[in-house]
Amino acid sequence: MADAPLPVPGAERRDRRAGLGYAMVTASALLFAINGSVSKLALDASGMGTLRWTEVRSTGAFLGLLAGIALLAPRRLRVDRREARSLIAYGIVGFAFVQWLYFVAIYRLPIGIGLLLEFTAPVLVALWARFVWRERVSDRVWAALVLVLVGLALVAEVWSGLTLDEVGVAAGLGAAVALAIFYLAGERLVVRRDPISVVGLAMGAAAGFWAVVQPWWSFPFASLTETVELPGALALSPPVWTLALWTVVLGTIAPFVLAIGALRHLPATTVTIVATLEPVAASVVAWVWLGETLAAVQIVGGAVVLVGILLAEAAR
Repeated sequence: MADAPLPVPGAERRDRRAGLGYAMVTASALLFAINGSVSKLALDASGMGTLRWTEVRSTGAFLGLLAGIALLAPRRLRVDRREARSLIAYGIVGFAFVQWLYFVAIYRLPIGIGLLLEFTAPVLVALWARFVWRERVSDRVWAALVLVLVGLALVAEVWSGLTLDEVGVAAGLGAAVALAIFYLAGERLVVRRDPISVVGLAMGAAAGFWAVVQPWWSFPFASLTETVELPGALALSPPVWTLALWTVVLGTIAPFVLAIGALRHLPATTVTIVATLEPVAASVVAWVWLGETLAAVQIVGGAVVLVGILLAEAAR
């Protein structure tokens, strides 16, 4: 999953190369999209469960980011007591819960639908900004809300009763709430600190949270040696640990760095809008690689949801 990039205060004053920015955020969205299928395959093969897979992702990404920051900019790791409390809370809600609920959603639902549910977060952000922060938000937010609700009704095929897994739907909507908190709290945190260290330290808080909830001495390390039968033309059977490595490096660290780097060249709103490529790309990857198909009405519903998300972003 796909957590969204954080805005960089003052980025508008930096030298921009828009083409590079678009390339970076597109690559980020594609890597996040591929990671959905990679993670689903690993979860099926290993049997370790979504909590443990989230722990692997959080801890691995934290160690990688920590090493990079300590090597290149160790001063960014300094944190005062007040800031530490904010980062811990942010890491638990904005990283630990977003990632876990995302994995639950894509494990129990088609990957594209799980991501669509999570990506409704911008609508919640726009509503919060208008009614709680009293920001100026365009009336287009109401059209966005209607489109998202109609689109989700089409995706769920509500006229036939709820055809989707109830736990998966609840997890996807919960991920949307947690992602909205990620956006809102992140905007405040990056006023005082650079985005890369915010991500690294918050990921550390998430890793610490999972280490308490699920101590590492009870981790089923044997599950990492299970083999995964990759579908399609690849015809490979790698061990689960290789997919875990992919998730940590190419499914988390690399796309985060690319998305944050793109914010040096593009406005945050533009980056977030382009990032909605992720659920579309994830659906295509899951269709081609995993054979996950959606009904025509669900595809139409997904398109309606995406239009609503784009309107919500533009409204703010």
